[in-house]
Amino acid sequence: MFTGIPSGGWIGEGTVLKRELRLYDIVAVRCSTVVHIPMRTFEWLHAHSIEFNHTLIEHLNERLGQYITMMEAGRVSDVVARTARSIATLYNPVLYPSMDSHLRLSQTELGELVGLSRQSIGAALKRLEVEGLLRVEYGGLTVISVERLRSYEEAESGDCR
Repeated sequence: MFTGIPSGGWIGEGTVLKRELRLYDIVAVRCSTVVHIPMRTFEWLHAHSIEFNHTLIEHLNERLGQYITMMEAGRVSDVVARTARSIATLYNPVLYPSMDSHLRLSQTELGELVGLSRQSIGAALKRLEVEGLLRVEYGGLTVISVERLRSYEEAESGDCR
């Protein structure tokens, strides 16, 4: 899994702009409402709306930043820091403006997102909870400090490997 798209988020603009087939799958992991904008509508907005183009540029820039952050997090050897930074990527106010503090995501799903086992995620979440950055709850977790998750350093955490 490369990323999660929470409620209110949107994807696919790059594929339409490049006029190519999507090279990856998009899978809803739970019941979802999906709105499809026809390509002709998208192209008309792209050709005629400065506001739409500004939104596209802003989204593409934010998504690029998100993927760079994910690449960086994926290279961090510390499981806790990697988990913290990966959770923080889901709280981008431009890409996902309607995110609330409760994240409905199982430890298995989070493990797929971060690229770690459910057991490693469980240990990392316990550590982040002890440090006051989030609360692990039934059916998900509640984020207490996105900024601290985003800037979590390897040196802050203990060895949870």
